[in-house]
Amino acid sequence: MTLTLTRPRSVAGQVRPGGPPQGRTLGYLFLVPAGLLYAGFVLWPLAQSLYLSLTDWDGASPDRRFVGLANFRRLLGDDLFWRSLGHNLIWVVVGTALTMGVALLLAMLVWSRPRGFTALRTIYFMPQVLPAIIVGIVWSWIYNPAFGILNRALEAVGRQAWTRGWLGDPSFALYAVLLASVWATVGLAFVIFTAALHNVDTDLVDAARVDGANGWQRFRHVVIPQLSNAITLVVVLLLVHGFQAFDHVWIMTKGGPDDATQLIATYTYQKAFMENEVGYGATLSLVLTAISLLVSIAVVRVRERA
Repeated sequence: MTLTLTRPRSVAGQVRPGGPPQGRTLGYLFLVPAGLLYAGFVLWPLAQSLYLSLTDWDGASPDRRFVGLANFRRLLGDDLFWRSLGHNLIWVVVGTALTMGVALLLAMLVWSRPRGFTALRTIYFMPQVLPAIIVGIVWSWIYNPAFGILNRALEAVGRQAWTRGWLGDPSFALYAVLLASVWATVGLAFVIFTAALHNVDTDLVDAARVDGANGWQRFRHVVIPQLSNAITLVVVLLLVHGFQAFDHVWIMTKGGPDDATQLIATYTYQKAFMENEVGYGATLSLVLTAISLLVSIAVVRVRERA
């Protein structure tokens, strides 16, 4: 018997000597539409913002006076910017922790798919799909000092001293708006955690129970490590949302009282569209974008190393 060695035929995508992989050009062509959309709606506006940040422009006149890095130097000495950044940090840290905690707790409670699971999931997610203006108006009613349900509930339990105009008190306004935002965003994190829990290996959980691990130990050392990808995704989404928070604050307080709820996004809007300082507003928006990007990258890197 004679063995004959033959050269295998090239298959699609296999590298051939002297030429590119077959089908690579077609793959690039499929990327062109998405690339054009990305360039038109992301890269071009970003380039325009960068250009505007180097100018002194009111948004209406045809003349855009080039001022170089003057807007960035002004930003470094802007006390209200640093105050807004501090509010953003509070919003990000407290908001992310609250949303993660509530969403994970709710997801664990329905992990066993109890009776009415579908209805519960719909109820928890419903605030996520409500328009921001509806959320803002409803929570403004809740906090209303004259007829708001929060003050009425405190009076009903004998805590009249705790009642106040929540959105008019500089010490509580930021946290009051933040609570409304957490209520509106917890549904998305809940759905992500619920989906991730379906991939948790219950055999490992049962084995830990047999070995004597209590509920917290099983959750901490068995369930949480298997949710690492979902946790990373939720944290990044919440961080970006926290740094770019605008709608609920603007609807409920417009940055007041006395700039107590002023965030970078609301401050940017105020400068660019209310005070007609478009160049400085563009500078604020670029700084906000850079902060969001750097924090998101740092979180992903830390999670990858963990």
